[in-house]
Amino acid sequence: MSIFSLVSLILVLVAVFAYLNLKVFKLPTTIGVMIIALVFSSSLIALHSFGFNYDVMAKEILSKIDFHSTLMNGMLSFLLFAGAMHVNLNDLKKELVPISLLATVGVLLSTFLIGYLTFLIITPLNPSIQFIHCLLFGALISPTDPIAVISLLKEAKAPKSLETKIAGESLFNDGVGVVIFIVILQLITTNAELSVVNISTLFIQEAVGGALFGLVAGLIGFFALKSIDNYKVEVIITLALVTGGYSLAHYLHLSGPIAMVIAGLLIGNQGREHAMSETTERYLGLFWELVDEILNLSLFVLVGLEIIVISYNLDIFYYSLAIIPTVLLGRFLGVLFPITIMRRFRTFTRGVVPVMTWGGLRGGISIALALSMPDMPGRNIFIGITYSVVVFSVIVQGLSFKRVLKFYIKEKK
Repeated sequence: MSIFSLVSLILVLVAVFAYLNLKVFKLPTTIGVMIIALVFSSSLIALHSFGFNYDVMAKEILSKIDFHSTLMNGMLSFLLFAGAMHVNLNDLKKELVPISLLATVGVLLSTFLIGYLTFLIITPLNPSIQFIHCLLFGALISPTDPIAVISLLKEAKAPKSLETKIAGESLFNDGVGVVIFIVILQLITTNAELSVVNISTLFIQEAVGGALFGLVAGLIGFFALKSIDNYKVEVIITLALVTGGYSLAHYLHLSGPIAMVIAGLLIGNQGREHAMSETTERYLGLFWELVDEILNLSLFVLVGLEIIVISYNLDIFYYSLAIIPTVLLGRFLGVLFPITIMRRFRTFTRGVVPVMTWGGLRGGISIALALSMPDMPGRNIFIGITYSVVVFSVIVQGLSFKRVLKFYIKEKK
């Protein structure tokens, strides 16, 4: 099957599932299409028992799609840039300290806590799994997925400060989480010593280098946009910035996700204000909004379909029942610790810790990272658990987030 045929098939499924959700189920769009895709996949698997081998055909088709490469080396650059473009930089500056601490200290704390508890849960029955393997799982499951979170925030009406914290943190902790994952992965594959020096060096190269690269790339794009007034060419410039910038960052071993967030914030704020005419601003905004929506829905359809190719069994299901609360606990403490420190200097919205905990959705990025794990003890177990956490996160947390939000932010009588 050609690439064109694969893309066509995915887009047809996206259109059908989105239409069904809009006309029948009326759920939040991303959550709705993922649920429909999950039911569709499960139906194909169930039909196998009746002699219909549609799941075999679907597995063969999906095996031609490298989920990790498709997301991490393609879709993610567009999604992060588009998401960052819609974040107000002035609002972000007001929440910069909380966002920075949550995206760094919070993710690191969550990574080690989830890694340690996972080690205690899994190793009694799988002694070949080492602590560093569990730590790698903690790294891929700790950051919230900006794609899932931002799409959820569009549906909910959170207070502005809380919305900025959640959206901003999800954009940056995603990049930080990917960097932590890469650092631990390099330590596993190269058998390097797990030391503060090794971790710090790799982290600074990826994260700080990625941020500086994103700033430089964004400035180049900004001055290019400012020097002309033609919305068609300016749209092409932003496309070149995203594709070329992300590829070059990857080649230089810098964090592409962090680079795209920085570039997106610069173009979406300073670019709109100082480098674009009203016509360009309108067309550019609509273009990236449409790209964001199409890729977003495509990603969630792919997440729903992945159950066909993931080796899932009862053991993984039982492990998942224990790990899901562990992941929520890691998220809770990863939010609680930085917020508790900052309460001495600033006030926070009522219920900020439980709301940010429950609103911290995991998505396709966690699955993509899990699928990129090397051939190591427990690989299939970690992939299956990751899928369970993502499905629980998107469906259970996603559908109930509005109620949790309303419970905590309602006015005191």
